[in-house]
Amino acid sequence: MQDKVLIVTGALGALGKVVAEIAQSRGARVARIDHAPSQVPATPESIEIGGVDLSDAAQAKTAVEMAAKHFGRVDALVNIAGGFAFETIGDGDIKTWQRMYALNVLTALNTSRAALPHLAASRAGRIVNIGAMGALQAGSGMGPYAASKAGVHRLTEALANEWKGQVTVNAVLPSIIDTAANRADMPKADFSKWVTPQELAEVILFLASDAASGVTGALIPVGGRV
Repeated sequence: MQDKVLIVTGALGALGKVVAEIAQSRGARVARIDHAPSQVPATPESIEIGGVDLSDAAQAKTAVEMAAKHFGRVDALVNIAGGFAFETIGDGDIKTWQRMYALNVLTALNTSRAALPHLAASRAGRIVNIGAMGALQAGSGMGPYAASKAGVHRLTEALANEWKGQVTVNAVLPSIIDTAANRADMPKADFSKWVTPQELAEVILFLASDAASGVTGALIPVGGRV
């Protein structure tokens, strides 16, 4: 990661914070983009761009251009911004499906489209998306979320083919991530079986590195010890 310039979306969340911190500790310069507000001053190594709705294409483009201007280039994009909803189809609301599509698919799509010209100009442009193992076979109540994450999987594959030879595009497919929020929602679960943010971050940063130059279009399950 030494001297790489990364954009991390959803960077103020549980996984985003870990990815950004590990990348920066290894010599990367990181642009942290998030929907939450931020007033942290920019430094030569880091910039936080808060209050951004990445489901809006114009806002996504503005945020990416701010990052590119600050650092002079972009080498990798990690699309972590997203959301989750548990709702059965029969008793649910169409607005949940629309919200999941916006949070999971449109955020990755808009940010990728904005970043691709910069990534193609890099000698090692990388996009890493966050899919979900739960989107491979959806269970009860997982319809809206799984459908949106399946869209991320197909987006990953399409982009990988369209930009082959210029930018690698891959996705990690975690199971349940061991976060405070997930522990609160599932207090009786065996947390030791879940994948930790640190474990997932290592796979993400591998895919964003020079070592992964031969990997594109891959959907990589990261299931912890389930």
